[in-house]
Amino acid sequence: MIKRGLPWREFGVAFLTVFLAEFADKTQIAVFFMAARAASPWLVFLGAALALVTTSLIGVWIGRWLSQYLSEQRLQTLTGSSLLAIALWLLWDMLHPNL
Repeated sequence: MIKRGLPWREFGVAFLTVFLAEFADKTQIAVFFMAARAASPWLVFLGAALALVTTSLIGVWIGRWLSQYLSEQRLQTLTGSSLLAIALWLLWDMLHPNL
């Protein structure tokens, strides 16, 4: 069972986590250049915002679904393991670019 905390704390943690993860990443840089060339930068903003909302919604759905079958500890372990595996994969790719 997942512990329930203060809803505004959950909102703040989610906002800060996504904001810091997305700030100055390749997606934001791509949007920057699209907006610079676009006749309507607000349409670029709406498209990018809708894409981020949609991917976040998918993440919430999958997270809620998984929480029905896995404990919070198991979810944290799987999340940490996944991020570690991605980091190791990227490091391997950086050190061995021609493989």
